[in-house]
Amino acid sequence: MSVQPALVVETIEATEVLEGTAPKPARSRFSMERVNWPGTIILALCAITVLVPLYVTVSMAFKTQAQAVDGNAFSLPAPFSIDGFVEAWELTNFPLAFMITVVVTAATVAGTILLAAAASFAIARNWDHKLFRWSFFYLLMAMFIPFPVLALPQIQLTGLAGLDNPAGVTLLHIMFQLSFSVLLFTAFLRSIPLELEESARIDGATTWQAFWQLTFPLLAPMSATVGIFAFLASWNDFMMPSLIISDPSQQTLPVVQSIFQTQFSNNYHVSFASYLMAMAPAVIVYLFTQRWVMEGVTQGAVKG
Repeated sequence: MSVQPALVVETIEATEVLEGTAPKPARSRFSMERVNWPGTIILALCAITVLVPLYVTVSMAFKTQAQAVDGNAFSLPAPFSIDGFVEAWELTNFPLAFMITVVVTAATVAGTILLAAAASFAIARNWDHKLFRWSFFYLLMAMFIPFPVLALPQIQLTGLAGLDNPAGVTLLHIMFQLSFSVLLFTAFLRSIPLELEESARIDGATTWQAFWQLTFPLLAPMSATVGIFAFLASWNDFMMPSLIISDPSQQTLPVVQSIFQTQFSNNYHVSFASYLMAMAPAVIVYLFTQRWVMEGVTQGAVKG
């Protein structure tokens, strides 16, 4: 008489339970995780320090002048008013300042990505040569030199070269972003297999073709990261344009907004409306591109 398979399975399971060898049920993933309350509290406090000023900025921007000076910055606008935006648009000549800032920032982003990628490619693929290695260290040392230390020589040199305008600011923005960008690109290039370029060279590709047609497209995640950092640094820069650009009508948005810290210091709704208009593009760009920032940083940190 044959034994039923189900009976055999039940017998084996009962034996394992009696002998203590039966596998224990896996604990839930969520039950094994513990909440890091100190870290959570610190992150919450950090978020509050950002969200509260942002709320005050948005709230004050949509208030009337009477509501803005009533001493209650946390109250909601009642009623909502866009008079502050209209007045700020006219006082700062916002369209012109906005276009100058866009051109300077776009040129900075493009120039930083192209120059840093090309320099990093040369350094990473010729690391055994002392010239390229020390060039990398030279660029890293430049990261530790703050702009105020070089401000006076830069002002004199740009004036002598006729670059006391947005073009000079763009050039300086690219130069000051080059060190950090080369560091990111070089780390990312080390994760790209060298065999890919060797295969392209076997097929007859030159060094220039191997870079533009093969390597540079693979740098897209890091290019996005470098571009976003360059965008934020250029868009929000106040000191360099204020010192370099000699014509007030060609100033960028951060410098133009300093008008509200002097003769219009009591028009809080106008000031905050102008700040919000200048801040909105940077916030929107970062919200839509933060995924590429994290991808570029994490992929460049691990060598494949």
